[in-house]
Amino acid sequence: MKNALKTLLAVLLLPTLFLAAAQTARLLYGTLGNAQMFACFAGGAAVYGAIHFWVYDFSRVYVLGHELTHAVAALLCGYRIKDISVRQDSGYVKMTQCNAFVALAPYFIPAYTVALGFLYCALTWVADLTPYRWAFVALAGFCTAFHFVQTFKTLFEADQPDLKMAGGKVFSAVSITFVNLMILAVLCKVLFPQQTNLSDAALRVATGTYQTWRIFVNYIIERIYNAL
Repeated sequence: MKNALKTLLAVLLLPTLFLAAAQTARLLYGTLGNAQMFACFAGGAAVYGAIHFWVYDFSRVYVLGHELTHAVAALLCGYRIKDISVRQDSGYVKMTQCNAFVALAPYFIPAYTVALGFLYCALTWVADLTPYRWAFVALAGFCTAFHFVQTFKTLFEADQPDLKMAGGKVFSAVSITFVNLMILAVLCKVLFPQQTNLSDAALRVATGTYQTWRIFVNYIIERIYNAL
C-alpha cells in the first residue's frame, strides 16, 4: 500500500518533472553566456568521459562515494551505522533504519562534487583562489560527469535493491531524475551566477505545473458534466 501511494505520487509529479527538465536545459544553455568557464566545465566533463571509457572506469572510487553517501544520509536522519563494506564493484552499509532519502541519496547527490565545493570554500579562507577559479570549474565538470556516468551505469547494469527499498522503480526513477535536475540547476547557479536565474526557473516550473493541472482538472470536470 505504501509503495502504491509512492507510485501514485511519482505519476502526479510527471508534469513537474518535464517542466523541470525543460527549465534545467534552459539554464544549461544560458551558461554559454560565459564561454570561458563553460569551456572549462565542459572540458573537465569530457576528460572524465575519455578516461572512463578508454583508460579506467573508477568503479571502486564510485562504490566508496556511494556507500559513504548512504552512511552520511543515514546519520543525518539520526540512524546508527553498524558496518560499511567497499569492494571493487559492490558494497553495502548496514544501519539501524532506512528510508527513501537514505536509499536514493547516492543516486542524486554528487558526493565528489560536493566535497570539491567544500574544499574550495575552505581554501578561500586562507588564500585568494580567484585566479584559479577556472581549475575549480574544470574539476567540477570532471566530478559531475563522474556522478552522472556512474549513476547511469549503476542503475542500468544491475538490479538495484535500493530502488525497491525506496518505494519501487517508478517512484525511484522520478525522484532520482527530479532531484538530479535540481542539483544541476543549483550547480549552474554556483558556477555561473551571472547567467543563472534560479528564482525565475522555479517560478516557471510552479506556474507551468499549476496551469497543466488546471487544464486537466477542468477537462475532467467538463467530461463529467457532459456525461450527466
